[in-house]
Amino acid sequence: MRDIQMDHNCNSPRTPSFRLRRRSNEIPADINKSNGNFLLVDDKYKYRSMWIRAYSSLWMLASVSLIIYLGHLYIWAMVVVIQIFMASELFNLLTRATQDKRLPKFKLLNWHFFFTAMLFVYGRILSQQLVNTVTSDKFLYRLVSNLIKYQMVICYFLYIAGFVWFILSLKKRYYKYQFGQYAWTHMILIVVFTQSAFTVANIFEGIFWFLFPASLIAMNDVGAYFFGFYFGRTPLIKLSPKKTWEGFIGASVATMIAAFTFAYFLGRFQWLTCPRKDLSTGWLQCDPDPIFKPEYIPLPGLISHSLPWKEIAVLPVQWHALWMGLFASIIAPFGGFFASGFKRAFKIKDFGDSIPGHGGFTDRMDCQMVMAVFVYIYHQSFVAGQDYSVEMLLDQIMRNLGSDEQLALYSKLGQMLQERRL
Repeated sequence: MRDIQMDHNCNSPRTPSFRLRRRSNEIPADINKSNGNFLLVDDKYKYRSMWIRAYSSLWMLASVSLIIYLGHLYIWAMVVVIQIFMASELFNLLTRATQDKRLPKFKLLNWHFFFTAMLFVYGRILSQQLVNTVTSDKFLYRLVSNLIKYQMVICYFLYIAGFVWFILSLKKRYYKYQFGQYAWTHMILIVVFTQSAFTVANIFEGIFWFLFPASLIAMNDVGAYFFGFYFGRTPLIKLSPKKTWEGFIGASVATMIAAFTFAYFLGRFQWLTCPRKDLSTGWLQCDPDPIFKPEYIPLPGLISHSLPWKEIAVLPVQWHALWMGLFASIIAPFGGFFASGFKRAFKIKDFGDSIPGHGGFTDRMDCQMVMAVFVYIYHQSFVAGQDYSVEMLLDQIMRNLGSDEQLALYSKLGQMLQERRL
């Protein structure tokens, strides 16, 4: 009987035990246990980490400045590259090396869904800019018009192809892992492309609406770091043990002051304030929006007597900048707190190690995601004009018509105009 039982145990399929791949960015045990009592001011390695962080920040600042100088199209390309890095970091978060070896090419499915989502999102956002770019070439114009017209169908069948690929790749004993990866991939696409869609829309409204809010987040982050570095004593939130009330309040005040002054500096450059209507890279010139035209405010008598000038110039966008500065100081940091809680749930210190001293790209973009959505909604609600011009209406109509249909529409409009004149 015992021999039969041993034979049964040897021949029965063993359930494999899998564990997450060990990562270099796992959270240190002492920080994990402290859960809020580990302050930056008490860190004995804080000066070393500060210099590493500073050097990385300078390199990032120089690179981003060059890309912004090159223009809208290059900034969009930068956003796409950041998206790819973020997706890679998030895909790897739940990757298990043992399962992946037994599921060849399964990771390619994640990237298939990623690039399908990219084609759908950017095809919808930049369709009009793409049409405006190729209007001079009749063949390209017709080709692009047809691609835009059937873009949703193309993306749908690309997604269905990925769905069928996923079903055919299912393997026994790996169902739970594969369906978990499928759900995780879709959540990543929602997180990454939601914020990036609003970011790209802001870029083509004018580089100002991308650069200014992104700068506010960076200023707030730097301010919180330095105020916490020198004065931080009171823990702010347990999810992020190095955050302090001193850093939070000090950064908020500094960000509000910087928002008002920096908006005036950026608002004086047409290259930053003009919207881009196509995908070209030429230098932009336009009639500035009224919010970028200075208004002169007379100074009170007591102040004007002691100063050489009687009035000060203020751009209307500076008053909008105060609201954006307030959001960047008070609400946007909660995107970072959310990311901190997410990392603690997975027991990792950072999402990646692509940027020395900062972690991964996802670590740098946590607050930017929240900010980009707010700026787009704020701009459309309180800044962008609500009146619909003839040109705007025609653009909306032409966007959904092919070249032949557009010619027919122009011909019909011409006939109607002649009949009215008669």
